[in-house]
Amino acid sequence: MGRSYKPVDLGRIKTYSARTRQHKAGVNTVASLPNPGASAAELIASWPDYLGAKSFRCVVRAVVEAVRNERPVVVAFGAHVLKVGCGPILVDLIRRGIIRAVACNGACAIHDVELALLGETSEEVATTIRDGTFGMVTETMSFFDEAVTLAGRESIGLGAAVGQTLIDRQAPERAQSVFAVARETRIPACLHVALGTDTIHASGRMNAAALGDASMRDFRLICDVVSDLGASNGSNAGGVWLNIGSAVVLPEVFLKAVSVARNLGANLDCMTTGNFDMIGHYRPRQNVVTRPVAPNRGHEVIGHHEILLPMLRQALIDELAS
Repeated sequence: MGRSYKPVDLGRIKTYSARTRQHKAGVNTVASLPNPGASAAELIASWPDYLGAKSFRCVVRAVVEAVRNERPVVVAFGAHVLKVGCGPILVDLIRRGIIRAVACNGACAIHDVELALLGETSEEVATTIRDGTFGMVTETMSFFDEAVTLAGRESIGLGAAVGQTLIDRQAPERAQSVFAVARETRIPACLHVALGTDTIHASGRMNAAALGDASMRDFRLICDVVSDLGASNGSNAGGVWLNIGSAVVLPEVFLKAVSVARNLGANLDCMTTGNFDMIGHYRPRQNVVTRPVAPNRGHEVIGHHEILLPMLRQALIDELAS
């Protein structure tokens, strides 16, 4: 039989002065109150220095250091980023030389292309899935058949072929296309396709072998980009990989690219990563924020793209200007 239990005598508790304790919160890290008409930089500076705000600032600082030390900043993003109107933000950062490479999944390319060609994209899936018309769009399928053919003929990656095809077709809104602008500025735009996940894969003319071959070229290209995310010139500032709104495909691509880069001799100890998404997911947290990077070099910011990305752009521009 075990011992008999009785209430603990709390009068025996030992205490110590709070002045000798380490603290995580204090008056020096609370929110300040910007005046009406404050600039974006002043607004961001007013945030309390905790959690998401602190991570946001860490990402901004890492990107600014990367740009100033001529290290690559890579943005990997999911289709929702484009569907909520943030494509022009990425295009602007590419044109400013801040983003030096992009990586996308197949759905990104579909929405980017439709926006460039038609000025509109995205359908009501709950309606069109019922009558079999979901994704069965002549113009989009025809475009990607042409792009895949170009990729095979020119031995270029799928992302480059998409951008070049938009340029060749003189798409009316190509100035707002991530792929077209990436092609014009000659930065890598890598398109990572999972067969069967995109509407264009239902095209009767799609050459699956050529599609896979072109996407594989982009994987090999992104491996070289990732291998350049280390520091240079004796600095501790490495490159930055930002995963924005991709829960599975791009975090998995990144993890494999990191493994290839390190296997081939790249030192990525000074690389910084960030994950921006509306909710937290397992793979981005593990494959982007935690596993590939040194402690305190992976950051996560949770929030809506249409709120976070305009703030991120403005913060980067303001910091680089100063």
